[in-house]
Amino acid sequence: MVIVTTIRREVLTLPAAQLGPDNPLPPLRLLHEVHRIDDRDLEELPRDMARQAAYEPLRSLLPVRVRDGYGRAREPAPIDALVLENDRLRATVLPGLGGRVASLLHKPTGRELLYRNPVFQPANFALNGAWYSGGIEWNIGATGHTTLSCAPLHAARVPAPDGGEMLRLWEWERLRDLPFQIDLWLPRHSDFLYVGVRVRNPHERPAPVYWWSNTAVPEERRVLAPAQEAWLPHCLKGVGGTPVGYEHRLRRVPVPSYEGIDRTYPLNSPYAADYFYELPGDRRRWIAALDADGHGLVQTSTDVLRGRKLFVWGTGGGGRRWQDWLTEPGTGGYCEIQAGLARTQLEHVRLEAESEVSWLEAYGPLEAAPDGSSWAAVVDGAEARLEAALPRAGVDAAHAAWAPHADTEPGEILATGSGWGALEVLRAGFKLPGTPFEESTLGEAQEPWLHLLRSGSLPEPRRVRPPGETLVAPHWRDMLETTPATPLTEYHLGVAQWHAGDLAQAVRSWERALELAPSVWPLLRCLAVADREGGNHERAADRYFEAFDDLCHERRDNGDRWTAATAALGREAIETLLAARRADQARAVWERLHPATRERGRFRLLEAQLLLAEGRREDARDVFRAGFEVADLREGAEVISRLWARLADEPLPAHYDFRMRPPES
Repeated sequence: MVIVTTIRREVLTLPAAQLGPDNPLPPLRLLHEVHRIDDRDLEELPRDMARQAAYEPLRSLLPVRVRDGYGRAREPAPIDALVLENDRLRATVLPGLGGRVASLLHKPTGRELLYRNPVFQPANFALNGAWYSGGIEWNIGATGHTTLSCAPLHAARVPAPDGGEMLRLWEWERLRDLPFQIDLWLPRHSDFLYVGVRVRNPHERPAPVYWWSNTAVPEERRVLAPAQEAWLPHCLKGVGGTPVGYEHRLRRVPVPSYEGIDRTYPLNSPYAADYFYELPGDRRRWIAALDADGHGLVQTSTDVLRGRKLFVWGTGGGGRRWQDWLTEPGTGGYCEIQAGLARTQLEHVRLEAESEVSWLEAYGPLEAAPDGSSWAAVVDGAEARLEAALPRAGVDAAHAAWAPHADTEPGEILATGSGWGALEVLRAGFKLPGTPFEESTLGEAQEPWLHLLRSGSLPEPRRVRPPGETLVAPHWRDMLETTPATPLTEYHLGVAQWHAGDLAQAVRSWERALELAPSVWPLLRCLAVADREGGNHERAADRYFEAFDDLCHERRDNGDRWTAATAALGREAIETLLAARRADQARAVWERLHPATRERGRFRLLEAQLLLAEGRREDARDVFRAGFEVADLREGAEVISRLWARLADEPLPAHYDFRMRPPES
């Protein structure tokens, strides 16, 4: 019996933590320092790498919101999935969670080719917060995990090049203001999942592009790639060995062995590490992860997707703790094999005005000897097996066959993403065949901006509530500058000016709005951030304290919006007040937080810091003894270990140890 490729809906039931509400405060500062290369070291890099490492680094998360409302309480929950299946493979895609391929099952052998996370647990790894591990994730935007990690994408059926069906995913990436699409299909009788990707720049100016496809696989593997060298980032050190922010130096290291250890086995690395493989220019682009018996997954692509990388958590206590944190204790660890547009994840690629870039990826099983007399022999043998299963010319031909279908208009809509793309299409009249951003997808978030577009003014809010999202691109900023100068308009204009780097003008806009605004806490908070950035910490503390007081008088209920605003502003206020040595005012803010907010792990940690500032060291230790989990702990953050070092002489308890680097680094 011939089994044709099918696409069907399915519901997965997983232990899942709720995402919770987004943070309503505009992210005027990045959540963390952007990884970058020391300017002095750029001269030592290949010219194209140096150019791309210096090109348009991310300076702001705007207009995207931070997602930090999730916790760690998991309950069985339904998750919508779309399943592509032929007679050889079954791929499970989660359109509501970034379009991730959660599972890729090879039916003849019954082998799961990916690391399939048994839970859904958000963690603070994405550029804007919430991210989760496992499967194949699609990263677009800027250096880091995409802001769409836990966001819905549009999805639809589309005719495939071979006459079957494709699953099309598409969205508007807001950090770089670019639409993209991902087409997934399974040719009849194929052992490979094909993925066609296209990123378009419809604007009249060049744009920076970042793309990495990250694939989680079990860590009991050997990772093969056609490389003799890799680029290994490491943090620079300041006085006393303290890392200098997120500034990195790239050094070439040999593959497979470095410092006498074969690093192509993930479990051989004691600490988390990134190995960006240096693939020769004429060599086929591929990477594979094979178990001791030679079975595993291979990823290959057309040459545009030039980079390949291995990420490992390491066998140290912090790395193992992160593994348990992101998945489920006892379910096995994972590493990631990755593929990107550039050599490293410290680079952005220039996409010219009114142009596009596309490529084709393929994922499938590979059987090859993971060990042998030499690294070159092992790699050549695996590449020969790949060539027999899926010729390099076949991948190029599949891309050429797919390209005309990239413009095919979707058929049945299977999932709906955001309305931001529809707003941009209405504004500029973009023609984007194949990825329709229908006006019907516009929602509450886009409503005031649609009003500005059509009537030339922002509507006054119907009720008192935290202000909505701010659009910051030059064309929206221009509209805000010419619309009537209401307090709400001045607030949004100030945010857009801040994003553009015009900090002084942003402050003037917010100060003008204060004179007439019925709600002053959003403006005071923005001005407090400006004070902190300008080094005026005392005035920042004053404004944060006043802003929180105003919010407490204004909040109308204990609904999600007001609770999220109170938590977000309260956290920033307490941190700023503690930095200014105003423990009494920090305590006053703490007491006015919602009781449920004070019980969250992040705020339990904040309470311990507050108790220490009040001189109540033993009470602060009691917070640790009682236990807490900071759901939005940032990757690489050491705030817990540093606070513990101030409270106790004994070693940090293992369940609080998330350190990802050697103690001496």
